[in-house]
Amino acid sequence: MPYTPPKKILEKYADVMVNFALGFGKGIKKGDVVMVWSPEVAKPLYHEILKAIWKAGGHVIGRYTPDSERRFPTNKDFYNIANIDQLKFFPAKLMKAQINTIDHQLGVDADVDPHSLKGIDAKKIMTAQKAKKPYHDWWQIKENSGKLTWTICLYGTEGQAKEAGLSIKQYWSEIIKACFLDKKDPIKEWKKILRENEINRKKLSDLRIEKVHIRGPDADLWIKIGKDRIWQISRGHNIPSYEIYTSPDWRGTNGWIRFNKPLYRYGNLITGIELWFKNGRVIRSKAKKNEKVLKAMIATKNADKIGEYSLTDGRFSRIRKFMAETLFDENVGGPHGNTHLALGASYHDCYRGNIKKVSKSKLIKLGFNDSVVHTDIMSTSPRTVTAYLPSGKTKVIYKNGQFTL
Repeated sequence: MPYTPPKKILEKYADVMVNFALGFGKGIKKGDVVMVWSPEVAKPLYHEILKAIWKAGGHVIGRYTPDSERRFPTNKDFYNIANIDQLKFFPAKLMKAQINTIDHQLGVDADVDPHSLKGIDAKKIMTAQKAKKPYHDWWQIKENSGKLTWTICLYGTEGQAKEAGLSIKQYWSEIIKACFLDKKDPIKEWKKILRENEINRKKLSDLRIEKVHIRGPDADLWIKIGKDRIWQISRGHNIPSYEIYTSPDWRGTNGWIRFNKPLYRYGNLITGIELWFKNGRVIRSKAKKNEKVLKAMIATKNADKIGEYSLTDGRFSRIRKFMAETLFDENVGGPHGNTHLALGASYHDCYRGNIKKVSKSKLIKLGFNDSVVHTDIMSTSPRTVTAYLPSGKTKVIYKNGQFTL
């Protein structure tokens, strides 16, 4: 029998996701429409989430899908069978109606087989990704207007636990700890984290940093933060999340960086990633494993530019172990904390101003990147981050896995 966490834990998990994570940390309101997507392996949590939405007075649109696994490799079969028209198929009217209808989206990530698309031509995967670009654009417009919120969480599977070198019970123990599900009132704990992170977020934003220099044994990288930027924290978008991030001006990224954590992307494991930037673009990339997948992703429009730079203070994060899942690995703590960047789409909420009134064309002029891709790549090696300020002074803002503000 597959392992199922205790019902009490799943009830707490659902409560956090529905009554905290959505609505920018405030939860849903009566009458809100929530689209919930989940694979079948996560059915126990999916069920509790539905109940939590109904108890809060909300409405559910479900996207409950079959697992893609060895016996029934649904995803792999699609890419093996699909012709070019099928890869590019996009039901525009349906997807536009969906965006118009929902107030929130809640995703449950549960990967039965982290290598489900091994051997598939990465170009096919990226062709299907690019076809969804209109949906991403509609989504961003509604999100920027403050009328749409989203969140995502992890339901541990045997496949992911094995990949992380843990038993399924050990894996779930890490999820429970990271999400404060071991506490009497997890939502209270998350609100405390928000308050603590807000202090550093505000200090970073108030510095009006022009650029940062990232130095370490595996990095010598310059990132231009850019005009009209603020730093942000996740107010429920990801559970768990401890990071503080910004979306830089992509045009000012120069230097090189290596990542000591593997990337699971498009059903493939990519390891030993190295990137070289010049004037904002990736001019060279390497990977020890699945380099073709990495290069196909970077070849996608604007995926050769940076969309996010993020820092996690190791004192706040309860994540200490590798989880073979970006949601957790981009927020890991430990002695050196965690720094990561994302190639592809930027976050418009990092604009210093009224996001509801700014045009997309202005954001592009400010160096906010626009892409159908957003790929987080992580490292937990020692990094020192030095900020260059408008006054001409410099300030070390991050060292030994901690903010030094």
